[in-house]
Amino acid sequence: MNMRPIYLDCHATTPMDKRVLEAMMPFFTDYFGNASSVAHVYGWEAEAGIKKAREIIAGAINAGENEIIFTSGATEADNLAIKGVAEAYFDRGKHIITVATEHKAVIEPCEYLMDLGFEVSFLPVNESGLLDLNLLQETIREDTILVSVMAANNEIGVLQPLGDIGQICHDRGVIFHTDAAQAVGKIPLDVQSMNIDLMSLTAHKIYGPKGVGALYIRRRHPRVKIASQIQGGGQEQKIRSGTLCTPNIVGFGKAVELAIALRETENETQKQLRDYLWQEISQLEGITLNGDLEKRLPGNLNISVENVDGAALLLALQRTVAVSSGSACTSESTKPSHVLMALGRSKSLAQASLRFGIGRFNTETEIKQVAQATIDAIGALRKSGIRTKT
Repeated sequence: MNMRPIYLDCHATTPMDKRVLEAMMPFFTDYFGNASSVAHVYGWEAEAGIKKAREIIAGAINAGENEIIFTSGATEADNLAIKGVAEAYFDRGKHIITVATEHKAVIEPCEYLMDLGFEVSFLPVNESGLLDLNLLQETIREDTILVSVMAANNEIGVLQPLGDIGQICHDRGVIFHTDAAQAVGKIPLDVQSMNIDLMSLTAHKIYGPKGVGALYIRRRHPRVKIASQIQGGGQEQKIRSGTLCTPNIVGFGKAVELAIALRETENETQKQLRDYLWQEISQLEGITLNGDLEKRLPGNLNISVENVDGAALLLALQRTVAVSSGSACTSESTKPSHVLMALGRSKSLAQASLRFGIGRFNTETEIKQVAQATIDAIGALRKSGIRTKT
C-alpha cells in the first residue's frame, strides 16, 4: 500500500474539516433552493442558511451583517475591492499604495489599473518582511485613494501592523483594504478598532470549501463606495450579482465558527510544532529564515537553503512531505518568489526555499518525520553537488 506524503502546505489550501462538510450537506440535498426565490419555503431555507453564515463571519471581524458581500474567493474579493474603489473614486484621485510582497491577486489588479492611467506605489519591506510605517506616511498624497496591505503573508506568514496602518489611513482620509485570506480565524481581527475599510476573506484556508469568499465593505464612518464588477441579477446589494452558492457559504460560516473557537489552542500547538521544526533544521549550516520569527502566523515556516538546487530539493522530499517553494496561487512556478526577492534574497536562495504550512490535523510524529527527511535530503543534495543554477 502506497502511503501519501504528510501534508504541510496549508497556506495553499487546507483539508476540509468533516464538521464543515456535515453542515454543508443538507444544503446540497434537502435545502437546495435559490436564496433569491423569496416566494416559497425553498428559497427561505437557503436564505436562512446564508443569513446565519453572514452573521458568523461578520461577528468574527466585528462588522455588520450588511457589510459582508459573498464572492467566489479572496482573489475576486481583492479585485472587487481594488477595481471597485478605483472606479468609484477616480474623480478624487488616481494614486494607490500597496506593498511589494502582496499576493498576485492584489499586485496584478494594481498593474491593470496602471494601464488605465492610475499611479501605484509598491512599497518595499525590510529584511524581515515588515512595512516601514514612516515610509507609508510619506507616500500618501492628496490624490491617494487606497492603501492595500495584506494582514498575513501567504508565503512567509509575516503579520503586518494592521491597527497602525489603519490609523494612518483614517487620519489621512484614505481607504484601507487588507487581504486577510491567511489571517481570518488565526489572529484577532477587528475592523472597527483597526480602522479597516475593506477586507478580503476566503474559506479554504481555514478548513472550509474552495470557491467561496467574502469582501467586508465599511458602511459607516465612513461609508465606502464600491463600483460593481459583475452585473446581472442584483444579488449582494447589487455589488456582486450571481446566484449564491448556499452550501459553500454555509460551510464558510461553519469554518469561521470553528476557527474562532479553536484558535487559542490551535495556535499554541502549531507554534510548538513550527518551533521544533525550525530548531531541528536550523542546526544545519546555510539555512536562512525568511520573515520575522515572532510576527508571523504560528503554523508558518519559510526557509532558504544554501548550496542546494530548489527543484531537486522538492523532488527529494515529495514522497515524504507535501510542501511548496512559494505561492501555489501562481502559474509562474519556475520563477523565484517575488516575496523572497523583496526581502533581499538572492535569486538562488529565493529558488531554493521551502514553505511549510502546519495545520489543524498535523501531529508531533509527522513533524519529527518531516524534520528528519528535510535534514537528510539537504545533506544528500549537498553531498551530490547539485546546486541551484543562477
